[in-house]
Amino acid sequence: MIIELLVGAAAGFVSGCGVGGGTLLLLYLTAVVGVAQRTAAGINLLYFICCSPTALLLHFRRRTVQWRQVWPAALGGAVTAAFAAWGTVYIPTDWLRRGFGVILIYIAFRCLQPAFRRRK
Repeated sequence: MIIELLVGAAAGFVSGCGVGGGTLLLLYLTAVVGVAQRTAAGINLLYFICCSPTALLLHFRRRTVQWRQVWPAALGGAVTAAFAAWGTVYIPTDWLRRGFGVILIYIAFRCLQPAFRRRK
């Protein structure tokens, strides 16, 4: 129970920063606890519903939401999320895990890339 609270707090911190704490939660659930990928995705979505309104309210108050970027991204995300949720029923769990792993490796590479650039 304590570890789950700490993982939830860490994911909440990352979510509040707008980075996507669900990734941390998914990693914990699948790699440490051994929860199936589809089940972890459902838990992550419920977690997101609980945590995102608080962070979003604070971002609204600070006026950091830029509506010109929100609407196209939200529309594309909603359509793609519906398609992906429907499609995961037909995609083998191993493929989902591998795809998620590839995405994480790509994100890590992109985040670390500036650290390896030569400074002038």
